[in-house]
Amino acid sequence: MKRVGEVVRTAQGLALVRVPEGSEPTRVGSEVVDESLSTVGRVVDVFGPVERPYVAVSPADRSRLAGLLGAKLYAR
Repeated sequence: MKRVGEVVRTAQGLALVRVPEGSEPTRVGSEVVDESLSTVGRVVDVFGPVERPYVAVSPADRSRLAGLLGAKLYAR
């Protein structure tokens, strides 16, 4: 599994994840899981500065969105 990054914010129904410095961003369409390997959602966009971009994740369950702040996410 590859680390996607940490959720730093939620906006417009998406979890915004900061990619760790020196890492490649996860591809659009990749499945994203949390530390307990529960499915969180899918990557829908990569944006921001090339050196340290953000990844937008569309959650599978929007009711969990607020609880994702600060969570470390991984790509399966």
